[in-house]
Amino acid sequence: QVQLVESGGGLVQPGGSLRLSCAASRIIFTFYVMGWYRQAPGEQRELVATITGGGTTNYADFVQGRFTISRDNAKNMAYLQMNSLKPEDTAVYYCNASPVRGGINYWGQGTQVTVSS
Repeated sequence: QVQLVESGGGLVQPGGSLRLSCAASRIIFTFYVMGWYRQAPGEQRELVATITGGGTTNYADFVQGRFTISRDNAKNMAYLQMNSLKPEDTAVYYCNASPVRGGINYWGQGTQVTVSS
């Protein structure tokens, strides 16, 4: 069974940084576009960033150069480095694996990020 396990969330002050990690197992990692999504209370889940197996990245407009998505194909890991965090970045952040050739999307259980003074 495919597993995506996020880690690295927590409480941080405005302007601070966090690095989220996503460990993937039981998939051919390079066949998947890895993504980070987030969902704030009362809001719909929204895309934050994606990265292909070859390293092509895509970011939501609200990221504005503050976040960087990366992956290590040898370790089956995806990362989201978040800098200059704002209170509006508070949400549960989810890791997603989307197969390039179509099929089942996989989701992690989510990790809470809270930006507050």
